[in-house]
Amino acid sequence: MRFVDTNVVLYAVSRDPGERAKFEHANAILDSRDVALSTQVLQEFYVQATRPSRLHRLDHADAVAFAETLLGFPVQEITSEIVLAAFALSDRFGISSWDAAILEASRALGCDVVLSENLSDGADYDGVRVENPFAA
Repeated sequence: MRFVDTNVVLYAVSRDPGERAKFEHANAILDSRDVALSTQVLQEFYVQATRPSRLHRLDHADAVAFAETLLGFPVQEITSEIVLAAFALSDRFGISSWDAAILEASRALGCDVVLSENLSDGADYDGVRVENPFAA
């Protein structure tokens, strides 16, 4: 099972013509059904998808409806244990606590791959490897 970061979910709803290839690939990833995410990803998705400055932003109802479809995947809640582990991972690797929480949520679900374009492609964070699904 692979863990999807927020950018994958955002590309899955993108209406930007310049992101058409990423839209198609993100939807293929979600269609594969072998993915998981966290409550953090759901929250970040909603904030970014409805952000007033976002080109082609979603309205509240559409963003919530799409987030609800994502509940069909395994969703890891962000617990205090995950937060503390993320703080330690952040310090160890010099990454943001938000990115570290993504990695720790994926670890909690047993995922060994995180699909993200925000972290370094190929990087290994104590057994969780990052793959940029949009890298050429």
